Amino acid sequence: MTKWAEAPVGAPCWADLWTSDVEGSRRFYSRLFGWEAQEPDPGYGGYFMFTRQGAPIAGGMGSMGDMQANDTWKPFFCTHDIGTALEKAESAGGSIVAGAMPIDRLGSQAVVVDPTGATFGLWQPGQFHGFSATGEDGAPSWFELHTADHPVAVTFYREVLGAEFSAVGDTDQFRYWTFRSPGTGEDVGGIMDSGSWVAAGAAAWSVYWEVDDIEATAALVAELGGTVRRPPETTPYGKLAVMADPAGAEFRLRTSPGGRHQAPTGQ
Repeated sequence: MTKWAEAPVGAPCWADLWTSDVEGSRRFYSRLFGWEAQEPDPGYGGYFMFTRQGAPIAGGMGSMGDMQANDTWKPFFCTHDIGTALEKAESAGGSIVAGAMPIDRLGSQAVVVDPTGATFGLWQPGQFHGFSATGEDGAPSWFELHTADHPVAVTFYREVLGAEFSAVGDTDQFRYWTFRSPGTGEDVGGIMDSGSWVAAGAAAWSVYWEVDDIEATAALVAELGGTVRRPPETTPYGKLAVMADPAGAEFRLRTSPGGRHQAPTGQ
């Protein structure tokens, strides 16, 4: 479990949901995780926040005009120089979907597609620093990229985020590298070589949410109209499961072993 006033540079600091069913998603996640859904803000295009124990934990947004929501969760990574990060992303083969945009005094955001096809966000904090807890019930637990282009992805995120990587497995049968922010002692995510089931250019980030009782949470997902895509499974890194909300947005659940924050290694 980790608490911070501000995420380290290069670490995930936020996640938001682009949903085709705003009201349904607000109800679903509030009941599932005990979050509180704040009201959509017309001044920010209808963007809304979920809070946990009074603190922001995730965001949400519906379709934007002709841009129809694709029902996905997207992680944001902390940077203190969003302009330079975007220049590095383009130089490393990424595509800028939305350039740096100031959000009042809260900070600046941008959206990027990496060279392997995965979408993620960058956040340069101002007054808003993102979520402040990980590894606790109802908080983020892990961030994981599945890609068919593992070497390309590692090179890209090392360049753009300054991430430091460690190989958990590095064979053709199992290739998984974890990453951390420079100078910190805790891994915050991983990159999985998923070439056997992820097509080239179709990579995607996954967000794991920590829960105290994964079996009960998975049952509640189904009760609330979501889908259990992969039931809870015991691994050396805790119990892991793959879910989808009623609109189809995929997310993952995790109950860490003994409350320890360790890499799920792509289960």
